[in-house]
Amino acid sequence: MSDSSNDKRRFSRVDFNTFTTISRDNHHWQSYLIDISLKGLLIDLPEGWHGNIGDEYKVAVILKEDEVAINMTASIVHIQHNRIGFRCEHIDTNSITHLRRLMELNLGDAELVNRELSMLNHA
Repeated sequence: MSDSSNDKRRFSRVDFNTFTTISRDNHHWQSYLIDISLKGLLIDLPEGWHGNIGDEYKVAVILKEDEVAINMTASIVHIQHNRIGFRCEHIDTNSITHLRRLMELNLGDAELVNRELSMLNHA
């Protein structure tokens, strides 16, 4: 079984439709978040975007009209069906706090989120 298949089983995903911006160099694209986990996210393919598996982007998931965002560096793991799957490579402390809270509220299980965070620390 591939690592990405294992991640799908080990990390809960939350459907959360909000604006997302991806950036690389001096280029920026707006899109919509489809779902998010502690390990990565899935977004709609932005108009005019062309990227490749393995490329790294800065990703900003807007939680409250530009007041709160989850910011991370993420690499592309798949592009299919007009969607891009990213794996989180780095996330700052404030962003992981927001992501953790988002996961807890939507999953309704703080202990599950804690177990998944523990798996990230041991990966």
